[in-house]
Amino acid sequence: MNPQITPYSGPETKKEQVASMFNNISGTYDFLNHFLSLGIDIVWRKKAIKELLKDQPQKILDVATGTGDFAFESIKILKPKQVIGVDISAGMLDVARKKINDRNLSEVFSVQLGDSEGLHFDDHTFDAITVAFGVRNYENLEKGLADMLRVLKPGGKVVILEFSKPRVFPIKQLYHFYFKYATPFFGGLFSKDKKAYAYLEESVQAFPDGNNFTALMEKVGYKNTKHRPLTFGISAIYTGIK
Repeated sequence: MNPQITPYSGPETKKEQVASMFNNISGTYDFLNHFLSLGIDIVWRKKAIKELLKDQPQKILDVATGTGDFAFESIKILKPKQVIGVDISAGMLDVARKKINDRNLSEVFSVQLGDSEGLHFDDHTFDAITVAFGVRNYENLEKGLADMLRVLKPGGKVVILEFSKPRVFPIKQLYHFYFKYATPFFGGLFSKDKKAYAYLEESVQAFPDGNNFTALMEKVGYKNTKHRPLTFGISAIYTGIK
């Protein structure tokens, strides 16, 4: 991904800016996710997690866990013994911890501050790794993918859910209009950070989606990579095996 696509203008690195952005919007993040996607993001998460049903992973790493929604879906569908979530935003993790406590899931799900490009885990630790709407925010996408591969057990699977770019008329045009104008308007209205939601559209446009992304996964060492478009190509599920 183009490292110049950042949420704000300033001397901070992309990583620092992304952490600040998510800290700023953490309080309204869940509401806006569901509101702006008309609830479709919930369906997408369920479909992505079901990619792991036949694998039955017992120890899962959820990278860019945010407020934990992807991990909660994993727990509900897969019934793993342990899920660890990592994120660079302390604000998002505060929301995740409250949700974990409210749902009495602290014995299964824990979260910690962490960098997707330098994970603090030993090699071959996890049966599966999940990421929802996080990889396009990596400062160094290739490095992030490689480090996830490092901590995955041999035969383990990665499942990545990410926005992509529709290519069919009129979905392409409607999608572009909605992301460029409606999303920043409503995002700014509720979160008071319009730039964060303008960055959403810019980061999606810059992201190497589809076959470009699976090619990058293969470059760093993932095998049997697959790409599954969802909802006219608005988002996609990517999978790969170590």
